[in-house]
Amino acid sequence: MRRQDPAVTVLRMNDVLPLIEETIETTAPRVRVWALVSDLANMSRWSPQVWKTIVRERPVQLGTRTFNINRRGLLVWPTRSKVVRFEPHHEIAFRIKDNFTIWSFLLEDTESGGTRITQRREAPDGVSGISRTLTRRVLGGQAPFQAELREGMQQTLRRIRTEAESA
Repeated sequence: MRRQDPAVTVLRMNDVLPLIEETIETTAPRVRVWALVSDLANMSRWSPQVWKTIVRERPVQLGTRTFNINRRGLLVWPTRSKVVRFEPHHEIAFRIKDNFTIWSFLLEDTESGGTRITQRREAPDGVSGISRTLTRRVLGGQAPFQAELREGMQQTLRRIRTEAESA
């Protein structure tokens, strides 16, 4: 009997990729990059989809909650998130309450003294029904929207690199 990849099963169930990730390297040291990515209010400067992030508790740490306003053209929608992984100078991850996804930044040293930055969007449990419906009806479907998310991650990472290297 042929075994089926669980990721393929999830994808068929709701057309949501369980993991989308992009990576970039910067010459900036990890401590500088961490100072940027661990301040979640910065997301609106980098992400083409985030218009504003309001951080509810400072300093940002495990359990910190945010309120986010996202946009795509004239479409605007709110989300709420909570920091679910927080390892200083290495990883910060926050779960979006409204669609169940987990977004994260992972930082690793490079051999040249810089930093490898990986941004991920995990959907280990798929996404919420309302998110699936809105993506299908308003955002053009899962495949085009996920491609847009990937492009947005690449843009976000380039902007973080530029800011980290100019500091």
